[in-house]
Amino acid sequence: MLTGASTACLYPMETERSLELLLELGCRRFEVFLNCGEELRPPFLRELKRRAVAYGAAFTSVHPFTSAMESSLLFGDYPRRTREAFDLYRRYMAAAAYLGGRWVVIHGQPLGHGRLSDQGYWQRFGELYQLGRGEGAYPAQENVRQHRSADPAFIAGMRKALGDSCAFVLDVKQCRMAGAETEEMVQAMGDRLVHVHLSDWEEGAPCLLPGAGRFDHLAFRRLLESRGFSGTVVTEVYRHSFSQIEELARSLSYTKRVLESSFS
Repeated sequence: MLTGASTACLYPMETERSLELLLELGCRRFEVFLNCGEELRPPFLRELKRRAVAYGAAFTSVHPFTSAMESSLLFGDYPRRTREAFDLYRRYMAAAAYLGGRWVVIHGQPLGHGRLSDQGYWQRFGELYQLGRGEGAYPAQENVRQHRSADPAFIAGMRKALGDSCAFVLDVKQCRMAGAETEEMVQAMGDRLVHVHLSDWEEGAPCLLPGAGRFDHLAFRRLLESRGFSGTVVTEVYRHSFSQIEELARSLSYTKRVLESSFS
């Protein structure tokens, strides 16, 4: 597996500045959080790609700024809006593919929202996944607290229903905040786990930089390897999770050492 970082770690710093700073810190694999419609346009994407190529870096995934609206956009009950939303997410997938990435992170629908059954949700996601086949990048469902996807049983049902027409992002802080066991979520995602959001924790602080808390990263590595995971583990924390940029740099080095280095 490889390690990297999300530009969201530095939000609300502008996306291109976040990328440049992370590149200067030595990071070479990225999830890019696109924060507005302008950042989906070709000139902006070309500039992101130019900066990454100059450092020999790569993108793995794109995170949409419309995640909080996906309940009504992608999984609502107004067909015209859904058609428009599918076109918008096709653009996200096209952006990911252009940058050299493969995944677009999906949050989906909060609990209690909408009229879709679980089966209806899975079908809608499968349709979105098929749309990705034409772009060369695909939606990947993240486990998110207070959403349908917080429940490992929902994730397992989705994998069973869709087979290879689905993919999953494991977010370890979302597991913690939802009260779900990371190992159970990994098992539910199975061989469709393609991407990981990593953080750390301690009592009263559910989202810290990796290496700053109590999370056993070596055991986590072994868990992923036991499942045959070969994707990218990106650090995804909030800007208030650390005070100094040097802390982020040390954490990225720690993650690379623990998750990428050969065992002695």
